[in-house]
Amino acid sequence: MKTYGGPLRWAATLVGLALCGSAVVAATRADMTGPARQSGDTIRILAYNIHHGEGMDERLDLERIATLIADLQPDLVALQEVDDRAERTGFVDQAAALGELTGMAHEFGAFMPYQGGEYGMAILSRWPVVGTTNHRLPDGAEPRSVLGVRVRSPVTGREIEFVGIHLYRSAEERLAQATRLAEVYSASDVPVILAGDFNSTPESEVIALLRRDWHFIDKGTDRLTFSSMAPDREIDFVAFRPAGGFRVLERRLLDEPVASDHRPVFVELAW
Repeated sequence: MKTYGGPLRWAATLVGLALCGSAVVAATRADMTGPARQSGDTIRILAYNIHHGEGMDERLDLERIATLIADLQPDLVALQEVDDRAERTGFVDQAAALGELTGMAHEFGAFMPYQGGEYGMAILSRWPVVGTTNHRLPDGAEPRSVLGVRVRSPVTGREIEFVGIHLYRSAEERLAQATRLAEVYSASDVPVILAGDFNSTPESEVIALLRRDWHFIDKGTDRLTFSSMAPDREIDFVAFRPAGGFRVLERRLLDEPVASDHRPVFVELAW
């Protein structure tokens, strides 16, 4: 029988090496994307004042808000200015509607009765919710509360508190509300993330007080959140504690000038 050497043998050898190399690369990638991903959590967070679904074009359009949320694929969403069966928004349970449209669990925290229903804020979650609280804050021009959900990671089983914020109205009222907020979560046995509309700028007493306990995520050069069409101030934030408990993977503001009067704040954290 005639045997072949030279180019054919080397070609076979090279093919074998290539296949082995591919297997090694595939195994390496599997190691990086498999067990490594199981060693910790990433959390995708959105904070958005939705102006009860009414855009700058004066259209009431929850589906537009839901599309924006769904496109970002967040795990946790803090929504401010949400109606629950109020006359001005067609007696719709907006938190439930947005939960259904995005496929996320929803929680609503009422501030006060409003036009036959209630007005407040909402949280949407892709993580399992294990507890919900709506802590009343000191009264001001309007009643206020902080809506908190305790959620469990579907990857590691660890838990965090995710807290929706909408402080209002005067500097004195907001400082009193922030003081109570800090008191409420001072003894939390799990990490706490705040997200929402603080109605306070970075140099304010309100943010200075909260910075004692929470790390506020720096948005970089594109940081102005209000108004959506002509941004001139930074009043929407995401913050967390403990300061060393998370690593910021991504943070950005969305250029969405029409859907609401605020710009959405998106962050992704490694935990």
